Amino acid sequence: MAAGYGSPVEPGSGAGLFAGTVVKEQRGGRSTVRGTRNRTLAAVAMAGVLALAGCAKDSGNTGGDAAAPADQGAQGCVTAPKPPAAAPGATSQAQDGEKVDASKLKVGLAYDVGGRGDASFNDAAAAGADKAKAELGVPAISESTATGTESEDSKQQRLNQMATEGFNPIIAVGFAYADSIKAVAPKFPDTKFAIVDDDSVQAPNVTPLVFAEEQGSFLAGVAAVYKSKSCHVGFVGGVDTPLIQKFEAGFLQGVKAASSKAKIEDEYLTPAGDISGFNDPGKGNIKAAAQINKGADVIYHAAGASGKGVFEAAKSSGKALAIGVDSDQYNQKTVENAKDVIITSMIKRVDVAVFDFIKAVAKGDTTTLPKRFDLKVDGVGYATSGGKVDDIKDVLDGYKAQIISGAITVSDKPQK
Repeated sequence: MAAGYGSPVEPGSGAGLFAGTVVKEQRGGRSTVRGTRNRTLAAVAMAGVLALAGCAKDSGNTGGDAAAPADQGAQGCVTAPKPPAAAPGATSQAQDGEKVDASKLKVGLAYDVGGRGDASFNDAAAAGADKAKAELGVPAISESTATGTESEDSKQQRLNQMATEGFNPIIAVGFAYADSIKAVAPKFPDTKFAIVDDDSVQAPNVTPLVFAEEQGSFLAGVAAVYKSKSCHVGFVGGVDTPLIQKFEAGFLQGVKAASSKAKIEDEYLTPAGDISGFNDPGKGNIKAAAQINKGADVIYHAAGASGKGVFEAAKSSGKALAIGVDSDQYNQKTVENAKDVIITSMIKRVDVAVFDFIKAVAKGDTTTLPKRFDLKVDGVGYATSGGKVDDIKDVLDGYKAQIISGAITVSDKPQK
């Protein structure tokens, strides 16, 4: 994650006028749309002001402005004052340069649905293991991927096989492995296990690798507001689970922190229990296209490989932008054809967590790992590749500093 400093971006003139009450219009099938009252009054009043000023600046109406470059944003949507600038060094941590030899380790990676190549969550885990191989000298990595329809027994067999073959440590990528880790880890007390996104397993040889997704998603919400021309943004979640609700919660709070008048589309691809929502680009495309047709012009996804469809919908629309998740998706080869619509990604440093865990095992001490990978330890953040948020880096870093200091507390439960 690179969080630098850019030129200040001031809210649009008169952005706080006529900020209406946010209204919940629908909540059927995990879908919500929030709007603002008095938009007509606001538009009329603002039109008069702009006419007198001889100005053609976008006032943030929900119809958008297809003629103007979408990535320049329309900060008439912003109603909150810019946060104080972050103090130097307040938003980054020093890197640990200690040399560690992991040449005796054989690492097992049990991927979630999508596996290596999903351009998201699993790829981030793979990057951490690849780094351990390159920098720490890990000689062997075994990889195996879950399928969308496999049984719990299949997950346990995957972990059992790795442990039996002498792979140590073994990293289970995703909360779906919680029950399997709970069943398998006690059988192999000398094998170190880690599980990403779950802290429910209490065992001496199991290390949870959990993140403050809501904090990084808050920054994604702020970025969406600053870059939206229609003052209408969207969220597409993969599967309606407590984990993905953390992404949703942070995004909603970030949007509301930056704007009291932004409309929000908020939908999931599948209900809890149906994990196909993480690996269905077609469904992601359909949901995102529907949100764009309703007026949303910046869409944030937390949907794994289904996010490819979200990017495709934004690109084919010719007017929408997108925010990626987990990895720096602007640089992911599997979504390269849509990179021009990706303004940033909410970086969830699964790569850092996996690498740090392998390094800690090699050192013989996993107790030094963070209890939670949050903004303070650069466990989550935002990507700057492509330069599309360079002009609001100071805004994002200002909010980031407030979260780190405790001035802003981000909820991990969606506030409807």
